[in-house]
Amino acid sequence: MLFDSMFTSLQGVLDLRSQQHTLTAANLANADTPGFKAKIIDFENELAAMFGSSEALALQTSSADHLGGSGDGVPKVLELEAPDGSLDGNSVLVERENVRLQENSLLYRAVTSGLTKRMAMLRYAANNGR
Repeated sequence: MLFDSMFTSLQGVLDLRSQQHTLTAANLANADTPGFKAKIIDFENELAAMFGSSEALALQTSSADHLGGSGDGVPKVLELEAPDGSLDGNSVLVERENVRLQENSLLYRAVTSGLTKRMAMLRYAANNGR
């Protein structure tokens, strides 16, 4: 198979990272909104479901030719509670969100680098080693 389950799973990781970036940007945009709850993706559970680390999460297929799935495409989003002493009930901590943004960007670039190398290998093979 040209694009195996690892390839499609890594595409799913990129989708999750992109969605986390959108959530983090929204968190930062609402840093001064009273009562706003910061939102994050539960990556541990999402990746476990995506890579099928649990038998209960495994996709049932009727043919060996079917690609693995990653659920319904909608990740579980967690809302963070405001820290003690928050006067307006806003749970956005700008420093934490900036760190999350940088970490997310770094991990996104790492996955895209791996996918780019994988595509280069496929291109090399398709061109008979040229």
